[in-house]
Amino acid sequence: MLHHLVKYAESKGRAPEPGFKQTTVRWAVSFGAGGRFLRAIPLGAAAPGKRSPGKNFPRCPYVHLTSSGATRSQFLADSARVVALLGQEPGDPKAHRKHSYFVELLREAAQDIPRLAPVASAMGTKSTVDAIRSELERSGAGPGDTVTFEVDGTFPVEWAESLDWWRRRRGTLAPEKAQSGIRKRPQRPCRQMRCLATGELVEPARIHEVNIRGLEDIGGRRGGSALVSFNARAFCSYGLDQSYNAPMSEKAAAAYCAALNDILQESGHRLAASKIACWFKGKVPPEQDPIALLVRAQVDEVQELSALERARQLVQSLETGKIPDLHENWFYALTLSAAEGRIMVRDWLEGQFEQLVKNVHRWFEDLAIAGYRNSGQAPYPGVERIITSLLESRKPRQSYEDWIRPIGPERVCLWRAAVRGETIPYSVLGRLVVVHRPFIQRAELEEAENSPDRRRKATATAVLHARMMLMKAYHVRKRRKEGGETMSHDLKPYLNEEHPHPAYQCGRLMAVLAGLQHAALGDVRAGVVQRYYAAASSTPALVLGPLTRTSQFHLGKLEHQKPKLAAWYDKKLASIWGQIKDNVPRTLTLEEQSLFALGYYQQIAHRRPETPETSAEEEAQNE
Repeated sequence: MLHHLVKYAESKGRAPEPGFKQTTVRWAVSFGAGGRFLRAIPLGAAAPGKRSPGKNFPRCPYVHLTSSGATRSQFLADSARVVALLGQEPGDPKAHRKHSYFVELLREAAQDIPRLAPVASAMGTKSTVDAIRSELERSGAGPGDTVTFEVDGTFPVEWAESLDWWRRRRGTLAPEKAQSGIRKRPQRPCRQMRCLATGELVEPARIHEVNIRGLEDIGGRRGGSALVSFNARAFCSYGLDQSYNAPMSEKAAAAYCAALNDILQESGHRLAASKIACWFKGKVPPEQDPIALLVRAQVDEVQELSALERARQLVQSLETGKIPDLHENWFYALTLSAAEGRIMVRDWLEGQFEQLVKNVHRWFEDLAIAGYRNSGQAPYPGVERIITSLLESRKPRQSYEDWIRPIGPERVCLWRAAVRGETIPYSVLGRLVVVHRPFIQRAELEEAENSPDRRRKATATAVLHARMMLMKAYHVRKRRKEGGETMSHDLKPYLNEEHPHPAYQCGRLMAVLAGLQHAALGDVRAGVVQRYYAAASSTPALVLGPLTRTSQFHLGKLEHQKPKLAAWYDKKLASIWGQIKDNVPRTLTLEEQSLFALGYYQQIAHRRPETPETSAEEEAQNE
């Protein structure tokens, strides 16, 4: 993993030099001849009414600062709080120590850089610092905004002599104190160690200076989190502290950090309280990226090809040689989660690009199912929707992290099922059956459809589609593994009236009985589904027989109103019972309960968007 990240940074030219960091600076303190302070300049072109975006310096001197380390500051560019004491209380000793360290670095550098001497001298006077602070405050700068210097129209942070001086100076910095509870000073290895990223013998970096950003929305720290860190005695094997326990050269450590930051910014995908960092060995156009197709939810399937069709076209293009550049490509996918200042690696995948495309295409094929509101297939949700379909509806004041926490293990399993073509674990099906039964029994979808809130309606429908897709994919992949492709064809995207399993037919029967009751009696307070769905889906032999006998009263009532519709329902009931025969199961396992749910759904979804009664009446008239 680390090796591939280092290779990515090298191929993209993103591997930074140790001791330097790409930094965005918002303000420049301008000095004239003789070190006379002129003004504070906002950097970057700002839109009207907006703050200045700042200027990006690709190589800015940088040293890692820890909360428990020695009092330090950056060289030539630091926060307004450090440079000019902006926003600090007059008696704050820590702020003044950091400011003094910042000025002292300027004075040291000025001994070797003559044109920096006037700035260092001016920054050593209280009147100049007070004037800079007042100007920054008047201009609207914040204490955390990064500030640098401008001298005669140039930036010292870009001077070659400034960078050379920092290269020499940073090597003389004394190690910072380690956190309490380990030891006062980290133990430095007495010899070279093997770099985990490159395999070379190197002098390992004491700390990996650059933090990983882009994980704030999944629990990471805003200032960045560390992938490699040790802060407890239990983690310090062989007496090695800090980053010596994961030995890497400074160059390799800077490279993997830069690569991860770049990947997360360009193609990081959120996935159920985790982040997926994906990249390819060779360049892949966005329209041919199967990972983006897999993760991105399809918002509008009318104006564009479905995800399945686009995946099929990509497979055909690879097989026919239309895109030869991608044929030998490779993909890499890293699953990350974060907790404050630390990052956890949850999963690592790599493989051939061609196989990835085939797996994504197979994923969409296995998920395909009839839509609830239309006569076509349901739109494909992103993997995030598939994963969260294992949960009950989120409570009004419940945080996203608390809501998503119960499905941590299943998250990685489903991601691997989509990317690697693996089977869906039984635990996923168990969650699905348990959470879906009350969803149907409480008529949550019907309530959402009757609600004026269109978003609620769309969400409920999307959740229903995702659950049915996942149940279908579970059985298709299990049967394919057990008996090959032919056995996996029992479950189709649309209703299969010839499905061999009685649990599926029992679900169909429940849907027809509910439709018959509604056709005969209209809306009732507690219908067949609300009263008997749970029992029918677990012990069908105890429920479906009595319900079928009761349905004769509904047929009799319907014959006086709509005789053709009554005849259609009578024929449909007889057809389903002809499939079940005397094989009504006494009890159903979880797998069989999911087949019951699929039979129920596909029977209801058959010939939508009309109501079941209208659809049945039209079908009866056509026969």
